[in-house]
Parts: sequence; C-alpha cells; structure tokens
Amino acid sequence: MSTEKIPFLDLVTVHRELQDELVEVLKTALKSAGFIGGPMVQGFEEDFAGFCESRLCVGLGSGTDALRFALIAAGVKSGNIVITVPNTFIATTEAISQAGARPDFVDIDPTTYAMDSGKLREYLEHTCRWDPKTRQVTHNATGKLVTAIVPVHLYGQMADMDPILDLATQYNLKVVEDACQAQGAEYFSQKDNRWHKAGSMGHAAAFSFYPGKNLGACGEAGAMTTNDEQLAHTCRLLRDHGQSKKYFHDIEGYNGRLDAIQAGFLRVKLHHLTKWNEQRRQAAERYDKLFAGAEGLVTIPHQPSWARSVYHLYVVQVEDRARLQQQLNDVGIGTAIHYPIALHLTKAYEELGFRIGDFPIAEKSVAHILSLPMFPGLTADQQERVVTEVLKSLSVTSSELT
Repeated sequence: MSTEKIPFLDLVTVHRELQDELVEVLKTALKSAGFIGGPMVQGFEEDFAGFCESRLCVGLGSGTDALRFALIAAGVKSGNIVITVPNTFIATTEAISQAGARPDFVDIDPTTYAMDSGKLREYLEHTCRWDPKTRQVTHNATGKLVTAIVPVHLYGQMADMDPILDLATQYNLKVVEDACQAQGAEYFSQKDNRWHKAGSMGHAAAFSFYPGKNLGACGEAGAMTTNDEQLAHTCRLLRDHGQSKKYFHDIEGYNGRLDAIQAGFLRVKLHHLTKWNEQRRQAAERYDKLFAGAEGLVTIPHQPSWARSVYHLYVVQVEDRARLQQQLNDVGIGTAIHYPIALHLTKAYEELGFRIGDFPIAEKSVAHILSLPMFPGLTADQQERVVTEVLKSLSVTSSELT
C-alpha cells in the first residue's frame, strides 16, 4: 500500500484542471475593468438561483454577509432572539449578533448533527409564550421577542426542514437556512411530496463560497437566495451602502459586494458542481463500505431517507480522537475537526451565561468528531489506506482499554 501523503483537502488539482477557463475570466475582467458588479455578477446570480431552484440570488462578499443581510432583510430587529444550534462555525452566531439580535440555541439530533425539531418545539412551548393577538413569541426569561430560526445544513446534509417550517408557521417565525456547507444538497419534503434543493425552502438562505467549500471561490465570496423580491431588494441595498443608485442612499448599509472576478470564477465552477458532488457521494459510499463491520470502534455519518447529502465533510466519531488524529498525521493523512468547541461554551459568548450540560448532545459530539479526507478526485486506494490506518489505530486503542 502506498505511503504517499493524503491531504485532507486538495484545492490544487481542481484549479490546475480549470486553469484555462479561470484565466479567461481574469482576462475578461482586465479588458473591461469591470471589477465591481456588472454582467459577471448578474450571470452568476442567475445561474446559482437556477441551480438552487430559487427565484432570486444576491451575490455577496462572504457567507457571513449573506446570513447577516438575510436576517436583517427578513425583519430581525435589535434585541430579538434568533434560534440556532451550538455545533456550527461562529459565523452563524456572528451574523445573528451583527444583525442586532441575541443567538439562542437548541440541541441537535445525535445522528444527523442538525437541529432537533423536537428540541425546537420544546423551546417554543416551554421557554416562551405565544400571544395569538400580536402573533409574537416572547422568551420568558429575557422578555425578548423570538423572531427567526437558523437551521444549519451541516457537513453537506440538510436539516429536517418540514417540522422546522411547520413550527415557524405556527409561531410566525422567519426561517433563514444556513446552507454554507450544502451547495446542491437536497431534502425530500413529505408535505410537498418532492425533493427540494438547499436554499429553496426557507424565507431566505445563506451560502459561503470560501475556497474549501463544494463550490468555492478563489478568495472570499457568498450569496443569499430567496423567493421574496422585497427581501432580495433589501439585501442588494445592504450590500452596497444602501444605494438605490450611486450616491442615493435609501438606507444605511454595508460594503458586502461580490467581486466580479470571483463571480466569474464561481460561474465557471458551477458547471462542474453536480459532477463534483456526485464524486463526493461516491467517495462517501466507499468509506461506508470500508467501515462496515467497525461498529463500536467508529461511528460513520448517517444519511436519513429524506436527505441527499453532498458530503462537504465526511465526519466520524471515535472515542480517543486526539490519539487517532495524531497517528493519522504521523503517517501522512490529513484530518480536521469541525468544530472542537460548542459555541455556547466558547469565550466569545461567556456573557450569555450558558454552562456545560446545557446542550449535552452537541457537547458530546464535538468531543469525538473527526473529519477524514474528502474531496472530488479522492481515490479508492487513498480511502482504503485512510480506513486501514483508522482501524489499525482504533483496534490498538480498544485492545489497550480492555
């Protein structure tokens, strides 16, 4: 078996393969000096909206911008509460805070790592009160209005959206999908009896095109999708200093525009995304088969019948993660942890007053998860070596413990 290093993520090969097309984008921009806005941005917005089966797309500077602007445009006000999950990148909660709101959390489903709709119902029924006259939800302990939910489509798999959307309708809450890791993921809605793409189910959705994403820019980039024309219009104002036209500011906004060159790069890559996502699915299937029979040593990702994951990450759970990660590193196999600290326990949110044990499922998962190599072009031989080394390490650990 080869001893060649296996990277956690290979961003070199894909850009080498697309080099000629990407250079043409750069040449076009240099010839026209069209660096901000213009046809490349508009073209990508139209293409990505179509890909997501959404009416509208607004290109933005980052996934954080996309989520922040979507929340503001959806009507989240200063002092409101927005519900999300604690096992996500801090950009999710930063966007909530920067929209003026307070992030609050519900625990996750232990098999999917996504928002547990049962815990969401408990939160709304037992920690809040509903006023049918005003159609508003008030958080009992703080007296703040709860106005939105941000389900996170984590690791490339969508959250269970039907019950989340039903609760949002019942309690008059906006739903903004954090789809930053889920370009192309799908969800089968029993209610609609059809598959839906990530970014097409909530009032709005946020996407990140950070370079390592399934659809990654060659720098920072993001987008918001929606079927609501007014929400999209507000996001367009917010991204460009509130300007309806140059120097005419309808509102106070931000500098959150998508660069034309990045839009051009993304448009080129979007044509390959379905193929790349399928390659990730095939790699995940190979991992699943290679890990068959290793129950008790390693917990592999669970894909429910209602999900079509795009496997942005292939995340396993093991008992002694630190040891496994070090031993894989020693033999040249790259890994990562997404994410090592649940957000309610991170220093940045100490003032919110959460404690260990508040969200036990999320806390347990973040202590044991490990992301294995996953990217288009990952070979069967590479995966066989990864799994062999994982099982070798875990078997030794297990024998030592017994």
